[in-house]
Amino acid sequence: MFLIWISVFILGAIIGSFLNVVILRYNTGRSVNGRSGCLSCGYQLKWYDMVPIFSWLSLRGRCRKCSSKISIQYPLVEFGTAILFVVLFWSALPFLEYLNLILLYFIWNAIIFSILIVIFVYDIRHKIIPDSLSFTFALLALTQTLIIFPFGSELTIVNYLNLFAGPLLFLPFYLLWKVSSGRWIGLGDGKLALGIGWYLGFIYGLSAIIFSFYLGAICAITAMLIERLKPKIKNITMKTEVPFAPFLIIGIIVEFLIRIDLLGISLFF
Repeated sequence: MFLIWISVFILGAIIGSFLNVVILRYNTGRSVNGRSGCLSCGYQLKWYDMVPIFSWLSLRGRCRKCSSKISIQYPLVEFGTAILFVVLFWSALPFLEYLNLILLYFIWNAIIFSILIVIFVYDIRHKIIPDSLSFTFALLALTQTLIIFPFGSELTIVNYLNLFAGPLLFLPFYLLWKVSSGRWIGLGDGKLALGIGWYLGFIYGLSAIIFSFYLGAICAITAMLIERLKPKIKNITMKTEVPFAPFLIIGIIVEFLIRIDLLGISLFF
């Protein structure tokens, strides 16, 4: 089992390295198949310059040739993806007696969370959520919902709520976007909510969104309070644009692992 855990970690780090390439080259016209190189001097990286996590550490975050700084994003995404893969594998352990099922469960969720990692970092970098990634996530989540929807068996209100959870969770974001003409929140967050609803179901999808609003508010207020202690820095205000997708994705991870019904909706069904 120890070797399996290590293998899953290494796989996650390798996938994280690939996700870094996707994040960097998405919507730039560059293919993900091209050789990687230093963004400052163009030095083409050797294989030993691209070992996930360890190459960045051994080079102390600088290019081997020109010594320009290499973004800390690279090891953070690689390490974060590796840890997330380990957590996903741990969440699949209840299916340990069924090897095919545990592999399917792990691979399916690893694909979905890989997409979410790209959205997470891309929104931080560019303050935009690519429609193609949001709709891919939503399509996969809807497929999952349709597969597990109990056709031909007893249907409950919760089943129907889960089936329409995507549009139901999208609607509040759309209304906020429409009323404020996009000043309060971006429509991209609503498109991401489509996938959240179908992936987690109505109750836990709604809980993930509520959790993300609380977390976002706490982080924003904390940042403004810290800024007050540093009067020379005056960049964060109530009008400052803040990428919200990272908070939504943290909410997804929390609800995926813990399944907390924040509003107690399940008590009524």
